Amino acid sequence: MYKKAPQALHATCSICFTNSVLITSYLTMSRSSITSSTRMLLVSFVLASSLVIVAYGGNFYQDFDITWGDGRAKILDNGELLTLSLDKASGSGFQSKNEYLFAEISMQLKLVPGNSAGTVTAYYLSSQGPAHDEIDFEFLGNLSGDPYILHTNLFTQGKGNREQQFYLWFDPTVEFHTYSVLWNPINIIFSVDGIPIRVFKNFESSGVPFPNSQAMRIYCSLWDADDWATRGGLVKTDWTQAPFIASFRSFSANACVWSSGTSSCSTGSGSSNDSWMSQGLDTTGQEKLTWVRNNYMIYDYCKDTKRFPQGLPIECSLA
Repeated sequence: MYKKAPQALHATCSICFTNSVLITSYLTMSRSSITSSTRMLLVSFVLASSLVIVAYGGNFYQDFDITWGDGRAKILDNGELLTLSLDKASGSGFQSKNEYLFAEISMQLKLVPGNSAGTVTAYYLSSQGPAHDEIDFEFLGNLSGDPYILHTNLFTQGKGNREQQFYLWFDPTVEFHTYSVLWNPINIIFSVDGIPIRVFKNFESSGVPFPNSQAMRIYCSLWDADDWATRGGLVKTDWTQAPFIASFRSFSANACVWSSGTSSCSTGSGSSNDSWMSQGLDTTGQEKLTWVRNNYMIYDYCKDTKRFPQGLPIECSLA
């Protein structure tokens, strides 16, 4: 039985092993504009290359490959829907055909209903190798009636430990909801139904690594993680409820596709659809971010002084 997706360079949540009880203090974000250093970084990037943005949308046959699960992953409705299944023998997963070096991606998910304790539905970007970069959405299942936990994390040059966790303001098992990542040279923005929940800014000038040199694929999987996923592993997967099924649809991307060492964001051509490459949060976005973090955040590594007795990570004092 797989404990995680077999492609898994995907590191699971280290906080789940170190903090079995979630920190429930909420974070209030101060409003801040894009710094002059990151603006200069963007200007230099744009001057170096006019952007050819490749847009994708909608068909799983065209955009993704099923990579594991021995038939448990299924593409349905003429490529418009993909379902992943988990039973005691195995989970399942798929990955994008393309690699991206900067992208704005969205996917609609409907999560495992009922007693989903022990299960993890993962949706993330990742490069390869021990010094990989990674941008994570993970949905940690729970007992019937208890809320899912949305677990987010970021890896840069192989180092993670940047977990932030949230409850959602809706039941993610009843309807499809949209989960998005905006990854550009300025920042990474995680959003749910168009509402930003997390921002990781480019603070390379202050010594904080930022993922801007390794191309990443999109990976999605459904797998058993009952050793840590629900209440620190205290609640195990109830296999009498199997098969567990999560559904995916409406993939879309504006992206710089990386192929054979070359980016589709090349010189010589422009695009009218490249505004996302310079997008940060405006005032309304900052207000929505603050609302989510004040009301639905349940863990923030930047508040966990017990976990980092030698001092919080540098970016925590800069954000």
